[in-house]
Amino acid sequence: MSLPPLSPEQLVKPRHFELRMSLIFGTLFISLGTHLPYFPLWLQAKGFHAEQIAVILAAPMFLRVVTTPLLTTLADRARDRANVYVALVAASLLLSAGYFLTPTYAMVLAVSLALTVVWTPHSPIADSLALSGVRRFGSNYASMRKWGSICYLCANVAGGFILAATGPQAVPVIILLALGAALVAGLLAPRMGRPRKASPLSAMEIQHAAPSLFNAYFLYFTFGVGIITASHAFLYGFVSIYWKSIGISDSVVGLLWAWGVVSEVCMFLFFNRIFASVSVVKVMVIAGIGSIVRWIIFPLVWPLGLGIAGFFAVQSLHSVSVAMVLIGLQRMIAETVSEERTGAAQGIAYFFNGFFMAAVTLASGPLYDRLGVDGFLVMIPIAIAGLVLIGLAARSAPKRPVRGGDERSLVDETRHTVAGK
Repeated sequence: MSLPPLSPEQLVKPRHFELRMSLIFGTLFISLGTHLPYFPLWLQAKGFHAEQIAVILAAPMFLRVVTTPLLTTLADRARDRANVYVALVAASLLLSAGYFLTPTYAMVLAVSLALTVVWTPHSPIADSLALSGVRRFGSNYASMRKWGSICYLCANVAGGFILAATGPQAVPVIILLALGAALVAGLLAPRMGRPRKASPLSAMEIQHAAPSLFNAYFLYFTFGVGIITASHAFLYGFVSIYWKSIGISDSVVGLLWAWGVVSEVCMFLFFNRIFASVSVVKVMVIAGIGSIVRWIIFPLVWPLGLGIAGFFAVQSLHSVSVAMVLIGLQRMIAETVSEERTGAAQGIAYFFNGFFMAAVTLASGPLYDRLGVDGFLVMIPIAIAGLVLIGLAARSAPKRPVRGGDERSLVDETRHTVAGK
């Protein structure tokens, strides 16, 4: 698919492009690395019960599945995507201040819904800016994006120590300050002009290309990926609350979250050495089995006296149940979807992941209320359902890949793909 020519201005590489994009990724992920593990603790500290927490976490997930493609399309049409990024970060900063208002259930839910509209597009727009630099100037995407992972990891750890000293009331403060830093970095963002190709979540491209993607293999595979991913909803929503309930300190909670990220990064680093010759279906089957094992073991760690070391061991399975799912999805798309359809394929996969994650998150509140940590056992049949769909995909797999590709660069460029991040 031919691309429109670059204008003379677009041929000039912005000064310190890689450094400026690294700052954007780093500041972007500090707030995310605080929100995922610690926002449920703040909600609990404000007196919300498990079902209310589930609604506050899940409702924005349903909403962003619709709004994020629309806003990324707006960014593609704008004179410069960096300007849209700055506007969205500024709006996120203002809306996050709503968490300092009287924290009634209606107020917190309304703030969360409004915030997710302008917060979720940060990552795909930042990715689109970085990838423009990769295409135009040969910049190294992984060297820029790694600072997002590093800062996410640091936010997990530092957030735990801050909460240990101050309590959960620090969570909105950290998010506000992190978004303020993201705004400063956004103002320094390189101006790239309009993209030469629609972003991975472009609603127009999805509408144009989706019919050709609705084949049995693609649908079974992306449904299976979405459901296996959704089996992690109980973990993301309530594991911090559970750990606190059994007396684990905030600092150790932060370290446990960080260990999961470390294990994920390790899988990206060593995947090619271990699984390069393994088919994408087998990769996904291994990931699904890893998820099932994780949910079987999790409720047993504390009763069996395995202690905190047991939880660190279980968190190591993040490398299988999350990282291998991300890699497997991207490999499937690379092998079976033509290049001009990859944006639409990513968008459809994003929709399935987001929808199923939201649905299971919504159900996780009542599960935790009634079953506590045994709610992880309910995630087992969900992961099994995902495995069954992957098995059905295997039966309808195409005979040969659409195109070859450098799998090492594929793994590098899928490190950022987050459903629940």
